[in-house]
Amino acid sequence: MTAHRTIELIAPSGYPHDPQVLHRALHRLRAQGHRVGGEDAARRRYQRFAGTDGERAADLNRLADPSRDLPDVVLAVRGGYGAVRILHGLDYEGLQRRLADRPIALVGHSDFTAIQLALLARAGVKSFGGPMLMSDFGAEELSEFTMQHFWSAITQPTLTVTGNAPQAQPVDVSGVLWGGNLAVIASLVGTPYMPPVQAGILFLEDVNEQPFRIERMIYQLHLAGILAQQQALVLGDFSGDKPYEYDNGYDLRAMIEQVRAVIGIPVVTGLQFGHIHNMLTLPVGADAHLVADAQGFKLTLSGYPCLA
Repeated sequence: MTAHRTIELIAPSGYPHDPQVLHRALHRLRAQGHRVGGEDAARRRYQRFAGTDGERAADLNRLADPSRDLPDVVLAVRGGYGAVRILHGLDYEGLQRRLADRPIALVGHSDFTAIQLALLARAGVKSFGGPMLMSDFGAEELSEFTMQHFWSAITQPTLTVTGNAPQAQPVDVSGVLWGGNLAVIASLVGTPYMPPVQAGILFLEDVNEQPFRIERMIYQLHLAGILAQQQALVLGDFSGDKPYEYDNGYDLRAMIEQVRAVIGIPVVTGLQFGHIHNMLTLPVGADAHLVADAQGFKLTLSGYPCLA
């Protein structure tokens, strides 16, 4: 049984467009005994965003206020677009003082990747790629897999993730696990919000992107020298693309083979992470050990925030 937790909602990107989904998510969390704060953030709307840039930055900056009790979980309402607009307005020094090495779980994915990588780069704050309020806690049919893995990941000091997809390249490496949404990561190249991770393990996912667009963004990371600094590239889910006759057989598999041939580091596939119903929760900034072979892969994680 999951312990009762305090959950603070933040909305750094888009606003919830379906009040029924919002109600369902809030009701579920409260019915489980959790205390949910920050509901106002989920009800704001400014153009296509969940409030002005200042309001959305303030959601995060409140966590740096020493006069306020920290929640157990900081949960992103949804993704979309908008997080990059508030990166310059975050109190990184204050957030580092308050959050670094504290047992608090900052959770989200998709556009939230921008917040996660900026916090890692500028404040050394680790977070979790995982479910969000609307898409996951508010899903019409709740994923027991997603929920069980989420609560387990943020309350256990070590985590092991496995996959049974046969791997084309043998891998046995250790390093910092980092990553998230590919389009967001590519947009941070050359900015002070890209973590300078050396000898890391980079994981990527995206949705509704054609294979050539995915390849182009991975090439951006490659040509910028970022991939050469990593031990391995781990690919999650890339669903939602539509095949075109013009592709002539150039599909996701062909794209992966091209990437594997040029980037100079092993590519592991089949990570159950992304815009999917049954999703893993992954600690961004954790210590990781990745082993892969023809039988699949095993990713062992430690050194991340853990709720007591």
